[in-house]
Amino acid sequence: MSKEFIIGSKVRVVALPPYVKTAEPMPMLRPPDVIQLGEEGIVMDHHPGGYWGIRFAKGAFLLDSQYIESTDVPDESQPKSQEQ
Repeated sequence: MSKEFIIGSKVRVVALPPYVKTAEPMPMLRPPDVIQLGEEGIVMDHHPGGYWGIRFAKGAFLLDSQYIESTDVPDESQPKSQEQ
């Protein structure tokens, strides 16, 4: 099951794939060290097959949802229902 992210949200790289594909009209495969483990980026768009276009400091790349996680924290100021 692939994770869902909101366009414009921040995500963090949690594992490096064997290679990364650039998110350009003419995509190229790049070595995985072009991005770093723990690097944060912004979700630009969603592609079929669970791939996400993400903008990092060194460019935009397509990553499978298994390699990223959301860094957006749920709003803790909302009161939770209390059990009695």
